[in-house]
Amino acid sequence: MSSSAQDKQKTWRVIDLIHWAESYFKEKGFSNPRAEIEWLLQSILSCSRMDVYLRFEETLTQSQLSKLRGWVQRRITHEPLQYITGSTEFYGRHFFVTKSVLIPRPETERLIDISLDKIPETDKLDILDIGTGSGCIAITIGMERPRVHVDAIDISKEALFIAQKNKNHHNANNVHFGEIDILNNSIQKPVDFIICNPPYIPNIEMDSLMEDVKKYEPSHALTDGIDGLTFYRRIAEKSREWIIPGGWIILEVGLNDHPLKSMDLFKDQGFKNVELLKDYNGDDRILVVNIA
Repeated sequence: MSSSAQDKQKTWRVIDLIHWAESYFKEKGFSNPRAEIEWLLQSILSCSRMDVYLRFEETLTQSQLSKLRGWVQRRITHEPLQYITGSTEFYGRHFFVTKSVLIPRPETERLIDISLDKIPETDKLDILDIGTGSGCIAITIGMERPRVHVDAIDISKEALFIAQKNKNHHNANNVHFGEIDILNNSIQKPVDFIICNPPYIPNIEMDSLMEDVKKYEPSHALTDGIDGLTFYRRIAEKSREWIIPGGWIILEVGLNDHPLKSMDLFKDQGFKNVELLKDYNGDDRILVVNIA
């Protein structure tokens, strides 16, 4: 699908584009070429993956083709599909994303599941989401537990703009965003829960990340620039000040030795009720701490 005058006169059906793009992305070294074009077409046509195939005889307009052509060129540089289309799905909901925020990942849905297991549907609890990014964690918790109050903080004005846009999109009126550097400031009052997906990749591992991540996602949301433990250390040290007795800390952790190192930070502070829970791949990915 070049941009030549002859190409622009050609009629392109959905099925033609799938066949062309599958071959093109395969040639460019993408491991799942059909999934690439399916994602782009879902956004172009504002429909589900299944509907893409139900509409396979549909012809795209010139404006749709022009947009798709630009998106394909961006994708072959390994720009993430979510940034190209400006949105993604998380916990069954639509979220806007830009390069100012980390792309919500399916693994983080496990963080949500574990948090919801601890949050009674009937209680009016105060919850703090640290490093909210797109707001996906805060908004999802707020939507799933309408009686809670969620404060969500970040140091990035650009991220908070996207988070507010997502809040407005979902009418999540029990969620509130604020700009706070939690590493150098405290919170105003203790909360019942801290739920957080901190920057946990050690700086030494950044070069080994996939090109899509390393080249495009905001580095401050991926790493603390040191050992990947800065936020865990800060939360462990401040837990008794920031969380009411009986409250909970629920944190996503990294891979390899990161989970055990994170757990040890809390044990070193004297916490007894500390456990690592596995994600759906069987990896230790969620650290849960009860504040006695």
